[in-house]
Amino acid sequence: MIDRHIGFVHALRETGLPVSLAEGLDAAHALRHIDLADRETLRAAYAATLVKRPQHREGFDVLFDLWFPSTTQGPRKHRGEDPEDLRDELAELLNGDPAELRAFAQAMVERFGQVQAGPGRQSWFSYPVMRALSPQTLIARLLGERGGLPEKVARRRIATNIAAFEAEVATDVRRRIAEEQGRERITRSAVRPPIDRRDFLRVTKAELAEMRREIHPLARRLATRLSMKHKKGDRGRLDFRRTVRASLQSGGVPLTTHLKPRRPHKPELVVVTDASDSVSGFAQFTLLLTFALREQFTKVRAFAFVDTVDEITKYFAPGADVLDAITRMTTEADISRFGRTDYGHVLRTFEERHADALTPKTSLLILGDARSNYQQPNTETLKRLTGKVRHAYWLNPEPRDQWDTGDSVASGYAAIIPMYECRNVRQLAAFIEETDVGG
Repeated sequence: MIDRHIGFVHALRETGLPVSLAEGLDAAHALRHIDLADRETLRAAYAATLVKRPQHREGFDVLFDLWFPSTTQGPRKHRGEDPEDLRDELAELLNGDPAELRAFAQAMVERFGQVQAGPGRQSWFSYPVMRALSPQTLIARLLGERGGLPEKVARRRIATNIAAFEAEVATDVRRRIAEEQGRERITRSAVRPPIDRRDFLRVTKAELAEMRREIHPLARRLATRLSMKHKKGDRGRLDFRRTVRASLQSGGVPLTTHLKPRRPHKPELVVVTDASDSVSGFAQFTLLLTFALREQFTKVRAFAFVDTVDEITKYFAPGADVLDAITRMTTEADISRFGRTDYGHVLRTFEERHADALTPKTSLLILGDARSNYQQPNTETLKRLTGKVRHAYWLNPEPRDQWDTGDSVASGYAAIIPMYECRNVRQLAAFIEETDVGG
């Protein structure tokens, strides 16, 4: 059990779930007070001591099922071997005992789940089980048997039960692969990274919506950091007159010095973001964060580009729905002529049309992958633009080892403006913590 515990905790850490040494010890102590044979109690004890955020629970459950699999059921009798008979049996079990449903799922994986995965090699998959039984097509039949339940309630319950069956099938497939190939190997592919570690350039629409919920905590963190900085620096240069006046009470010896209060500094922010399809998820997320931080800046102006640039601040006016604003930006703003990213032309156009947005009070943030379709990078213009501002930073959503490959001119721009790899929410948070973007 000790080896299993250590392996489980190590697997959680490998997949990005933050589990400290102290939390691992807390979990070990908790195991002394429960019935280890009760699998769900064991799951609850581990979850209570190791899972800190709701978004980590899904990955935790997948790994728990790998390291502490349910007892496989013995041979199970069925009404028949015909898929239609098995579908009838599944329809009844969807409203029955979860243990019976689990046993049925394991039997169906045994029956349909092993297929050819390559020359001379077989493996286990969920897809052939779902194809054979088509559980989603049972919804209409089960709705007709809903009794006195309203249709909406019945549909929700049926969908939940079908999802439970699909999860049981997926769990048993992973268990079988782990038995054949080892838990460590399947661990790396079975669990997606936590939402704050998922790549901006590869997220689905559903994941992007989940990421949006990370914006407000991130905005609050930056706001707190800015407030602390202002409090620590609220005293400035020596106030000579007050210091001399106070020294008269001590015979001309300046025992107490007085400082002039610093003038409050509330910076301006200009964001220039690549809105091309290749980085659209990254652009949406960072724009949402930018406008969540409006109260921290005297002025926020935003610009978007593909191969030409346009100001999009007006679409994000106070009270506007941010998702609607992004949609309007993509359809109404003048950001594309030919649809192919051209950073050199964008920089030149920005200088010609919008150079007045940059002042010594401005923090400039450029967001993009620095891929310019082999067009001239126009680095001299970038030098002039960054020379006009208080701070300038570039966030690149590509992995650093892909910079300067193909049409990337990342190093050329990075020689002028500090460029940071920013592939996920965690790296964006680290950038906010480490830099002086609001200072």
